[in-house]
Amino acid sequence: MLKLRQDTSENMLRAREDKLEKLIYKEDNVEAFTQAEMACAEDGDIESDDDIGEGFGAQAGEIPEVRTAEVKTLTPSEAEKGKRLDAYIGEVTDLSRSYAQNLIEDGLVSVSGKKVAKKYKIKAGETIMISIPEAKPIGAAPEDIPIDIIYEDEDVIVVEKPRGMVVHPAIGNPSGTLVNAIMYHCGDSLSSINGAIRPGIVHRIDKDTSGLLMIAKNDSAHESLAAQLKEHSVTREYIALVFDNIKKDKLTIDAPIGRDDINRLRKAVNGIGSRDAVTHIRVLKRYGKYTLVAASLETGRTHQIRVHMASIKHPLVGDTLYGPKKQPFGLNGQLLHARQLGFVHPRTGEYMEFSSAIPEYFQAVLDKLDDTENK
Repeated sequence: MLKLRQDTSENMLRAREDKLEKLIYKEDNVEAFTQAEMACAEDGDIESDDDIGEGFGAQAGEIPEVRTAEVKTLTPSEAEKGKRLDAYIGEVTDLSRSYAQNLIEDGLVSVSGKKVAKKYKIKAGETIMISIPEAKPIGAAPEDIPIDIIYEDEDVIVVEKPRGMVVHPAIGNPSGTLVNAIMYHCGDSLSSINGAIRPGIVHRIDKDTSGLLMIAKNDSAHESLAAQLKEHSVTREYIALVFDNIKKDKLTIDAPIGRDDINRLRKAVNGIGSRDAVTHIRVLKRYGKYTLVAASLETGRTHQIRVHMASIKHPLVGDTLYGPKKQPFGLNGQLLHARQLGFVHPRTGEYMEFSSAIPEYFQAVLDKLDDTENK
């Protein structure tokens, strides 16, 4: 039986799953991320390096000079002996395996008072102590990055995010994000509700998803748009290419989504801390081995479309996190594009709707499928 003790005050305990989608660690109004929180960040922001390196950062007996926010103490059971140290930590704590590797290499993990390598095989009854360093504050600075603005007025901006761009700064992507670009474009004219790290951001899409996003230029607009999202009154339609032939022309996937209990980079239907999730699917075209679909969201859970489609055995083409590791067309990222966005304007009360054409990277794949069909 696992014995787990956390030598820390209650206010320093790691935030639970429902808070990971928010910026929940704050000091003096500066928002910060811990490395462990980043394990649940947008797909592509964190990679697991199970086989990199053999050693560890600190020398035996050396005490790293870091400020510790939390200490975890573990005692492996007889049934758990023989496991790799990094894998064991990833299994029994809320830390990702890759983050555990970093802590071991930095000398912040000891086994019965000694520093060991991440591949160390644990023994029953040993005392494993893990020192979690304080979170490093992350700030967002304006950067002159070109952005495609579809619409803008004194309250709202609608932008088209390119594939490969992260929405807001984080440990894995401290710069080059949409927020950095928007800050340069707008200066101080952005809502402050989501703090210094996410000014103006009302919702987000994954790094490798392209398409439309709405941004609030003041707090009043932000509150209105956020309320519409909560009420499920915002129109959000995506286009996606999925594996295999979907037989029904229309279907609704109503399945709660939470954290995957094995892989912390993934979400899962009926996972840990599940919340309601509803996706409406409409078939646009069938290509034999693939199907082009439109997906409309009622809710906005992390990776929602990707998780739901994988749950019915139709993962998105290009999605190595929820689909096959080996992908066709040389893709490294899901074919998913936010093509339609509609909302009521916060000031005028007018319903506004915007659309976006299929981007070139996506259309190139569809053209190949059309060429194959026509031969």
